[in-house]
Amino acid sequence: MIELRGVSRTYGSGETLIKALDDVSLKIDVGEFVTVIGHSGSGKSTLMNILGLLDEPTQGEYLFNGEPVVGLSQNKQAEIRNVLIGFVFQNFNLIPALSAVENVELPLMYRGFGRAERRERAMNALRAVGLESRADHRPCEMSGGQQQRTAIARAVAGDPPLILADEPTGNLDPAAGKDVMALLRENSVNGRTVVLITHDSSLAALSPRKVEIYDGRVAADTCRSQP
Repeated sequence: MIELRGVSRTYGSGETLIKALDDVSLKIDVGEFVTVIGHSGSGKSTLMNILGLLDEPTQGEYLFNGEPVVGLSQNKQAEIRNVLIGFVFQNFNLIPALSAVENVELPLMYRGFGRAERRERAMNALRAVGLESRADHRPCEMSGGQQQRTAIARAVAGDPPLILADEPTGNLDPAAGKDVMALLRENSVNGRTVVLITHDSSLAALSPRKVEIYDGRVAADTCRSQP
């Protein structure tokens, strides 16, 4: 699904040049669960932004489903993000004035789904993360773990083949973090590709595949045996 070929991303120039990514090559297959781990400033967030078409490489190629995406029009990139990629963020990014089900419905409205199908998809997604009973609650009426589960429901409601999760457990207690990790793993088992960005080595240890980023380069790419 994902292939990076010699991707670099620089910012600034001359003495202020910063190389956030440096000649990164990476392949991620359909249905894989991959954790990208690195310290602050290692380049992992820049990598996620490129994978999510929120930024473009300065050099190199990015192929998504076998097709080059660098240089596509903004409208085409937005279409790919909206239809093929679900995003989960550390800060949940829920709209405070909307209920859980309305937050999940919102991206579906932008995609043109009718009201009845939006509601059905949103409720099915909330049911899948165990929040059917909280559908009418606003974010302020939910715990951090419940808000993040709502964000996962929003990410998967449109059936995207790729989920990008940027530090999704960073604002959660350990128990809620493990629940979120289990939900993301479940999505991978169900056929979605999941890329998790984190600095938490304990979470990375649970991942089938771990890619370590250090100073903008892939320092290690390891798979662990499955039980």
